[in-house]
Amino acid sequence: MDKSIQIYNDLVAYFQLNYLNLGITLLFLILGFVVANFVKSRVKLRLVKKSPNQITANFTSQIVGFILKSIVLFSTMYLLGLDSFTNKLLAGAGLLTFVIGFALKDIGENFLAGIILAFKSPYRLDDLIEVNGIMGHVKDISIRETLLKTPDGKDVFLPNSIILKNPLFNYTLDGFLRYEFEVGIAYENNPTEAIKLILETVKKVSGVLKENKMPIIAINELSTNTININIKFWINTFESTSRSVHNNIRSQVMNDVLEALINNGFGLPANIVEIKNYDQSKSFFINSASSGNK
Repeated sequence: MDKSIQIYNDLVAYFQLNYLNLGITLLFLILGFVVANFVKSRVKLRLVKKSPNQITANFTSQIVGFILKSIVLFSTMYLLGLDSFTNKLLAGAGLLTFVIGFALKDIGENFLAGIILAFKSPYRLDDLIEVNGIMGHVKDISIRETLLKTPDGKDVFLPNSIILKNPLFNYTLDGFLRYEFEVGIAYENNPTEAIKLILETVKKVSGVLKENKMPIIAINELSTNTININIKFWINTFESTSRSVHNNIRSQVMNDVLEALINNGFGLPANIVEIKNYDQSKSFFINSASSGNK
């Protein structure tokens, strides 16, 4: 009990003798953090104006804020008379960093990957990317992970190291995205006329590029029972980064091409099935009737 009272009296005496120093130190700490946050926001604002990639601006401003706050914190410890403790902490920082880095290897790996991704800028906010079979729009990048919003509304927190180690597909980086599909017409039809009709039809669909990236229609294969025509067309991803809009354009193109071919008398035959009877002693009958007969 006497020891507790003695400690209390010592604390009271310390605050009475050093209240001014403690007040100034506390004020320095508060103002230091306020200034650090202000500088962080100003750096972010300047970088956003100069850099086309907002992710780099966010990441850089976070690092600047962390460094400034660390300086303020160490300075506060020095003002409190804890300079010997601060020196010991800095002296042991190398060993501490090695121990923490070995124990938290994955976190360190993701941190370094985040720095590389932030400055290399392989994607921007709202870009549509695909990594390791995961597709989504980029919403944020932090020290450890990148946040993706999938087309079906899921939030995926993807570790930065996975993005750095695996092939990354960016569907919206340069503003152009190509779709393609094939349609087969009968050999009795004129493929030149079909190509001309398909080209005119594709150009009429809203959202399909017609100047910078012209649609490409060409014969791709002469299969067993059809002439396969390949249709390639481009869309502008800067106008819309939504995957659903891209799919709607693709669906509209396919629907209009199919409708145009049918309305203009082009045949779209199904696959031919060949039946062989290797046992001549046995016979079988095939009943072929039109849909109107019973």
